Amino acid sequence: MMNLLTISPLRVRTALVMLAIAAMMSGAACDEKLSDLTGPTPNLEPTFSSIQRDIFQSTDAAGRAACTNCHNARFAAFTAGLNLEPDVAYASLVSVRSVEKPALLRVAPGDPDNSYLIHKLEGRSDIVGTRMPRGNSPFLTTGQMMVIRRWIALGAPNN
Repeated sequence: MMNLLTISPLRVRTALVMLAIAAMMSGAACDEKLSDLTGPTPNLEPTFSSIQRDIFQSTDAAGRAACTNCHNARFAAFTAGLNLEPDVAYASLVSVRSVEKPALLRVAPGDPDNSYLIHKLEGRSDIVGTRMPRGNSPFLTTGQMMVIRRWIALGAPNN
């Protein structure tokens, strides 16, 4: 049997911090539903099929236009070759080098911070062109972005 006095203070502190983080995360999850965070897309989930349906293909309740209005086969020459139509969107996004920033993948599975899609949607200073969605449409909400980031962090599965 392990003597509790021989456990290092660092291990005890680490365990307490991990327990505190777990408690905060579970408390936050109970207080707020995902649909409360995603605003104009209350059914949005961190799956590719949901993001395809509720973000890429749909105009949301806030008036943000569907991404496929521009990102389609007809306008590919003007949209860096990114086609977000249902049959080709996943293959156009995941593990594909960005035309505008070839050092980055459009979606780097497991790495939202280094996914060019996130850079474009957040309007980071390193992007080429303008923040998406372009035009007078509202940008994605913080909750919508959290869901897309979560899908990428989970490895960007084709689900």
